[in-house]
Amino acid sequence: MASMRGAVVQDRVALAEIELCGELMIAASSADGERLSPDRIDEVLRAAKEFE
Repeated sequence: MASMRGAVVQDRVALAEIELCGELMIAASSADGERLSPDRIDEVLRAAKEFE
């Protein structure tokens, strides 16, 4: 079995999902209410209105 020491492995999709989760956590921690509204979630995730 080959050693992975020193190797850089990146999964761009996973990194993007982690970044989006982080953005949602930041938005949720600064929200006034108990939950984020669907509109606020769309804003945070930069969701396009054309996908509705």
